[in-house]
Amino acid sequence: MIIPTLEELLALRGAAHGLSLQGRKRARAALIGAHASAQRGRGLEFQEVRPYTPGDDPRNIDWRVTARRGRAHTKLYHEERERPVWLLVDLQPGCFFGSRRQLKSALIVRAAALLAWIAALDGDRVGAVIASSPATVRILPAQSRLRGVLPLLDALLAAQPTAPAEPAPQALSAALRAAAQLIRPGSQILALSDFAALAAQDDSAWLPIARHTDIRLYWATDPLEAQGLPAGRYRAGLPGRVTVLDGERARAAWRSAWQERERHLTQLSQRLAAPVVRLDTSVSVESVLRPALLGGSSAA
Repeated sequence: MIIPTLEELLALRGAAHGLSLQGRKRARAALIGAHASAQRGRGLEFQEVRPYTPGDDPRNIDWRVTARRGRAHTKLYHEERERPVWLLVDLQPGCFFGSRRQLKSALIVRAAALLAWIAALDGDRVGAVIASSPATVRILPAQSRLRGVLPLLDALLAAQPTAPAEPAPQALSAALRAAAQLIRPGSQILALSDFAALAAQDDSAWLPIARHTDIRLYWATDPLEAQGLPAGRYRAGLPGRVTVLDGERARAAWRSAWQERERHLTQLSQRLAAPVVRLDTSVSVESVLRPALLGGSSAA
């Protein structure tokens, strides 16, 4: 299985043409900039102060300027032209697993890169929170076009696991806490993970973000996780901690754990009103994302 390279991630720019993230549910709060009203309003960026005229919103009166000049003045704001798109990327060591054409970690890296290109070509600003462990969370501020994508590609490659290691199930929670301090209303959040530790995590951490943003969940899976081991005996585990598994005996518990993960993710999706896009290690990310995002159609 080949680990992604920078050349491969750069080439995904071609696959991003014709795809769009705009076919999405509207956030619970009004979206801003080019993806909402074109009228001037109480946006997030200050524009200028001018004399008050009838019909202006009294909440926008600049009282300091009014007192200094002896005449009422109003603050004007303009809406942002670009929507921030944040990638929340879980690359904890447990994602170094795959039974088909690619590892789950490689699948997540490729999907994150393609989504970043799509957002940038749409004219959005792209930022990321990338976690490889609870103690290793990298933040890349949202930037426009290539300025946002190129550093992100480097960060994804640096963060991906390169060998089996002890899983770090709390990495996603750490990334979520970091993201909560950065994300502004109207942003779009694209969370990429295998969601393996979802049952042990507190879903309430998602809710404050979900109230004012548009969230999508990208679920990295492998066929072996859902099907369980075939009959036979298998060596599994980490170096120095290898155990032997009987495929037939382990299959019931294996499938039960998978169904539990699926149930928790479904509950989270419903609670956040966030669609889930399932990625699979046996299928290329282009094959999965193109039907979902072609022409701005809604993800399913």
